[in-house]
Amino acid sequence: MILVCGEALIDLFVHDGPLGCLKTEIALGGSPFNVAIALSRLGERSSFYGGISADHFGRALAESLASEDVDLAYAVRSERLTTISVVATDDTGHPAYSFHGEGKADRHVTEADLPPMLPDTIEAITFGSYTMAVAPVADAYLALARREAGRLTISVDPNVRRTVTPDLEEWRYRFEAFLPYANIVKASDEDLVTAYGPDVDVEALVRRWHTAGPSLILVTHGATGATGYLRGQMPVVVPGRKVAVVDTVGAGDTFHAAALAYLAKIGRLPHCRFQDLTVAELQQTLRYAVAASSITCTRQGANVPTDAEVQSVLGEEGPKSDPDATKRFVKALSAALMLL
Repeated sequence: MILVCGEALIDLFVHDGPLGCLKTEIALGGSPFNVAIALSRLGERSSFYGGISADHFGRALAESLASEDVDLAYAVRSERLTTISVVATDDTGHPAYSFHGEGKADRHVTEADLPPMLPDTIEAITFGSYTMAVAPVADAYLALARREAGRLTISVDPNVRRTVTPDLEEWRYRFEAFLPYANIVKASDEDLVTAYGPDVDVEALVRRWHTAGPSLILVTHGATGATGYLRGQMPVVVPGRKVAVVDTVGAGDTFHAAALAYLAKIGRLPHCRFQDLTVAELQQTLRYAVAASSITCTRQGANVPTDAEVQSVLGEEGPKSDPDATKRFVKALSAALMLL
């Protein structure tokens, strides 16, 4: 089982309507909420640890998680209201977010709410999004990561949201506090630009993160694929898939969940075996995660695929040539030489 820590909230999708009117659609969401459901659909047991309101939205969130076979034994019930995230998409389907979450249930998990020592049935813990960076929930999650580091595999996804954490210096301080306890970092290139600036040197940042703690860093590049950096090895690059994009909501969450799910399927997720991950296994992990996230992009909202759907896509494609593979190989080789 994988314990997923973070927020569950309401996504309010806003679309332009006639004569200046707005059309809205409500969906259940939150990056960790999506990850927990994606893990379950991809065939891995998951449990959600986060604040869930007793209001109407909170009950709907809990019911949805339960209906997807996500365990709620660690959910922290609260009388505080549910956070609402307003999502507006542009012509390319790319989402922009604004949050109404101050004082809400997902932010008010404290160290007093931490569960006792986790059972051996839990192999890994994930932390994600803004609940890693806002008090008091960030302090509680950091305490949990510190307590379980070295025993369980820990994966983090910063999923930077400027509208929630506009002070990027504070965000970097809080996020990087997790690095000594993390084994995996998953981030998008957009996250890195937002958090570290448009001129961010990704390879230098990867080296710094490797030194801080994580041995595996996964960077997604939207439609062009993803790169995996395994400490001491050449970067592994997997191209994207050409699909008809409806929107990209939940694509990164799907990628994160799919990477963890695949590691679990091949027996590399437990902490004692994660350190033996090979380059070939990493390549297959990336391929599975890219396929899963591309399927999500063909659907409205964070409608993540099942393992059967991902396997079907991979089976149909099989090995194929990539016209840009040489360019990516040269770039990856250069990055590898810098890492030595």
